Amino acid sequence: MNIYDISKQAGVSIATVSRVLNGSPNVKPATRRKVMDIIEQYGYIPNAFARGLGLDTMNSIGIMCADSSDLYLAKAVYYIETNLRKSGYNCILICSGYEHRNKEEALSRLLSQRVDAVIMVGSNYVEPEIKDNRYIMSAASQTPVFLLNAELDCPNVFCTMCDDFKATRSAAAALLNSGVTDILYLYNSRSYSGMRKLSGYQSAYHMSGLPLSNDLMQFFDGSREDISGVCHFLCDLREQGLVFHAVLAAEDMLAVGAIKYARINRIAIPDELSVIGYNNSLLTACSDPEITSIDNKLETLCSQLVRTCIGVLNGEDMPPKVIYSAELVHKGTTRLREQRQDQ
Repeated sequence: MNIYDISKQAGVSIATVSRVLNGSPNVKPATRRKVMDIIEQYGYIPNAFARGLGLDTMNSIGIMCADSSDLYLAKAVYYIETNLRKSGYNCILICSGYEHRNKEEALSRLLSQRVDAVIMVGSNYVEPEIKDNRYIMSAASQTPVFLLNAELDCPNVFCTMCDDFKATRSAAAALLNSGVTDILYLYNSRSYSGMRKLSGYQSAYHMSGLPLSNDLMQFFDGSREDISGVCHFLCDLREQGLVFHAVLAAEDMLAVGAIKYARINRIAIPDELSVIGYNNSLLTACSDPEITSIDNKLETLCSQLVRTCIGVLNGEDMPPKVIYSAELVHKGTTRLREQRQDQ
């Protein structure tokens, strides 16, 4: 017994059976009773696909993230899934990895599940070259696509993001204003967000009129979990003669590595070395002293993304792009003067 058999026996359309299964009020009581009698008679157990037939909806949202073990991405998926569930939607999660081909394949698999929308978590899905984003544009011609912390100008693509450029520019400006002029910018991603952060750091130097050495912009090409590797990387830079009295890190994991580097080399924090992380994650509280970090308002971003998603699916006119400002949360690894909010 399947939904087609029930439709035939009850003398109604598949869409009507699906509406009964979904509890839609747009079914006459007598028709509902007829369908339910057949369902009960045969002990039919509907699945998600059957409930979606005929309604042009599966009540399911596809979620893509590159790596569910990443603290930032895992937290984002949790916030998004929780809010979607409250709105009556099921979620299908696919971890795509970072390779472009794998991302394309993951998106294709989600679309084959007839999801009502796709949420892409993290800025690594948007590439600098337009041709590399065509797989997203193609998907958007079939179903709405929602990007968390990335921007792509395309019909049916909706972006919710933090102003990473302004956030790192403000943090770098705060360090420069405190008298530190040799700020090491440490990053580990060339994603859309990663490059916006780097540009913000560069902009702070430009606005200050101070020269910026390329040696102070260092890319860590190791594992995202290798804190000891970050520490050794900084030790190598020190041995090579690079002088820096602050580390502005593109994420908190890198900042923890900087703290470990300072401990090994008996460098006083924050008197001899200031450290600022990014994401204001749990890692900041696991360090002694606790790490000053940029709070990119992840929970707020995720809540807004889901509101936009539900609005679009309900036929409402929703903004294609929503941008939030981050906040620099001062803790024990910096001694900074107050900065104006517009910096």
